[in-house]
Amino acid sequence: MAHHKSAKKRIRRNANRSEINGARVSRIRTYVKKVELAIATGDKEAAAAALREAQPELSRGVAKGVIARNTAARKMSRLNARIKTLGA
Repeated sequence: MAHHKSAKKRIRRNANRSEINGARVSRIRTYVKKVELAIATGDKEAAAAALREAQPELSRGVAKGVIARNTAARKMSRLNARIKTLGA
């Protein structure tokens, strides 16, 4: 148990930040799943549109520090590559 005032405040802040960051990661996962669902249906236009919506979310996640930069880049790259194969 924390004894210092600052330590108690840090515990409260960590709990708040954890909740916010969890929501951010969940939001990113939802957008990525929408892209994967569109790819699974084989609709290239819908998949491309979903990816355009997912990219800012991934970038925002990187900016906020909830996911690593290379992780976001890898996800975008792989999703984009899968969308490109739909047209072929």
